[in-house]
Amino acid sequence: MVTINDVAKLAGVSRGTVSNVINHVKVRPEYQEKVEQAIKDLGYVPNAYARSLKSNRTHTVALILPTVWFPFFSKLTNDMEQELRRRGYKLLLCNSQNDYHLELEYVSMAKENKVDGILSITYSDIAPYVADANIPMVAIERYFNAHIPFVSTDNFQGGVMAAQKLLELGCRRLAFIGRLSDKNGVTKLRRDGFVSYCQENDIPFIELYSESDSQEFILEIDRFVEQEFKNNTLWDGVFTAADRYAEYMIDSLRSHSCPAVPGHTLQIIGFDGTKSHANDRIRISSMRQPVEDIAAYAVDTLCRQIAGEEVEYYKLFPVTFIQGKTTRI
Repeated sequence: MVTINDVAKLAGVSRGTVSNVINHVKVRPEYQEKVEQAIKDLGYVPNAYARSLKSNRTHTVALILPTVWFPFFSKLTNDMEQELRRRGYKLLLCNSQNDYHLELEYVSMAKENKVDGILSITYSDIAPYVADANIPMVAIERYFNAHIPFVSTDNFQGGVMAAQKLLELGCRRLAFIGRLSDKNGVTKLRRDGFVSYCQENDIPFIELYSESDSQEFILEIDRFVEQEFKNNTLWDGVFTAADRYAEYMIDSLRSHSCPAVPGHTLQIIGFDGTKSHANDRIRISSMRQPVEDIAAYAVDTLCRQIAGEEVEYYKLFPVTFIQGKTTRI
């Protein structure tokens, strides 16, 4: 078994110099180069636990999120993991399934394992528990307070832009579809932006929004489509709070043989813009969230927090419209 002494001997430096290189303590460049080459030649793997005791850092970040099922969350997780790895951190994935008590268990686990920080995509108020644990945290999509850095997209403006785009496409009677709850503020913001624009401009609209669980909401979309779209073409523009809801709606339009044709007589705009296996069949026109920018910004902010640097505490990224096959060109 290769030891730190073997590395020091091959590199021609002291054991302490090898330890400094491993723990990211600055040493003379020529020494660092020799140590890194010796580690590579010998295939030496530093003891992560011993390193954490010495540096009081684990170089591990916990990501608490409600699900990896939605493409947006999957993409965000992947981009964060890549950015953390580039910075020398490992990602501890904590899938809460929207369970508040499970989220608190993850915070407790993070405290016990002494992770260096938390990236949080949660719609529950875990902020007091994180503060008690004294762990740096960056909140994504939910604003907690002025002491926790927050990053999201401009969801309200995204709703406004969706309504504007539908009008540009010639739509005159609009509909909104979204699953709302007290926990999920981003969906409410998207809906509020859409509705406020419609009301300010005297645009007729209907809406389906519900606090049902995911499976029940799929059935509600089906009933909504059957009631409002099966026997008429009154509503000619639809904004859904997520791309997946647009996919559910398209499935229902087909199953009920509705006269409305997405991209032709019916314009549909979703929200997220992250490609999924499901929408390979028909690419959803969408208000795209800049997932890569959100991931990079959140990780950078957390790393700066961990290093004790000053950070920005409120950041909104703009959304952009991407053309798919559910709106006319």
